[in-house]
Amino acid sequence: MGLVYIHVFGCRSSLCEGEYIAGSLKSYGHDITESLNDDITAAVIVTCSVTQEADRKARQLVRRTRKSLGDNGVLCVCGCWSQGLDSNTARELGIDILAGSKGKSTIPSALCGMLEHGREFADIRRDISISEWDELPIISPVMHTRAFMKIQDGCNHFCTYCIIPFMRGKPSSRPEGNIISELHRLIEGGTKEIIFTGIHLGIYGHDRNTTLARLIRNVSRIDGLERLRLGSLEPFCLNDELLDALAGCRAFCHHLHLPLQSGDDDILAAMRRGYKAEDFVRVCDKAREKISPSLHISSDIMTGFPGETDSAFRNTLSIMKASGLGRVHVFPYSSRKGTIAANMPGQIPHDVKISRTAEAISLGREMYTNYAETFTGHDTEILIERGNHGYTRHYIEAECYGAENETITARALRFDGVRLICERAKEA
Repeated sequence: MGLVYIHVFGCRSSLCEGEYIAGSLKSYGHDITESLNDDITAAVIVTCSVTQEADRKARQLVRRTRKSLGDNGVLCVCGCWSQGLDSNTARELGIDILAGSKGKSTIPSALCGMLEHGREFADIRRDISISEWDELPIISPVMHTRAFMKIQDGCNHFCTYCIIPFMRGKPSSRPEGNIISELHRLIEGGTKEIIFTGIHLGIYGHDRNTTLARLIRNVSRIDGLERLRLGSLEPFCLNDELLDALAGCRAFCHHLHLPLQSGDDDILAAMRRGYKAEDFVRVCDKAREKISPSLHISSDIMTGFPGETDSAFRNTLSIMKASGLGRVHVFPYSSRKGTIAANMPGQIPHDVKISRTAEAISLGREMYTNYAETFTGHDTEILIERGNHGYTRHYIEAECYGAENETITARALRFDGVRLICERAKEA
């Protein structure tokens, strides 16, 4: 058996897929590394294609990895970027196994077979127009202390700036029985925190005559589940039924990630986001009312979308404040070939996008600091991940002494701009 390098680009769904591949290869007897070096015998790169820059980074790493592997090592590339890659180009790049957005469950056996019998180009991509679930159970967390569990894939929303529906295909949901079974196994194995993820998580179950709220209610009855988080949710998916289910789930950590993207109604309409700015504020207010006043709501902000005036940008800053956001991921709009927005008039100059991004980041840091500082002087629960670092139940990074995968109670002393500096509570 050999050493396999695994690198994951992109979203939490990609992280789940990387965890499955890592765990499965480990069960075959391989060692896993996240460090690219000349000792590796094989490599799996899980790619992203959300922007042109993501495509460039994927191609660049493929070339570097092929060089490290030499003539005998096996290189597998999967994910959104590889879904649209021409097979001849894949051969030229030295890719041995070309997988796409679906069918990742076949990667471990295909890679092991090629390691045993020799390199031979194989295109194992599947038709993404077919709505089918690709079962990728987490054998045990290999790359993270927390377990990321993908329960939904695909998207049918088609925001005008997004290429992902064309790369991930139609929405599909994981069978609830499989989710419950895996939760029991992970809990029995000592996993403290589970994160449900998906490409369009809020529509989980629409293809199975169920809902995310129903799943949450059933999961909340599982003994031993300490922490449950959700990945990104579109604001229009956070209805009363789901809010009530989250409020009634003891294990649910009080944090939601709701992407705003813009706080201007005209820009939101051009993006085809499906809500108005005031709708977003109302959703945030209702979530705090039903779940907890201290609920942490993080978000994504896109600056410089085509047609964004200075007034529209100012509206975004105002809605950020009105929503009481905490952690904010801000990024400039990047034209993506194949999307409607790429051909829209009113493309924003690069320097304007960078300036607006910097201003929104500055506001985001200020808001996150204000939120995090409300916990100073109070006891908080921290799940230690690596070293002395972990996260509170409200998804604030924290520093305190503790063993990996240990849940501790600590007093938050101060916030240093990045994390809460905490002192472990004395045992009774």
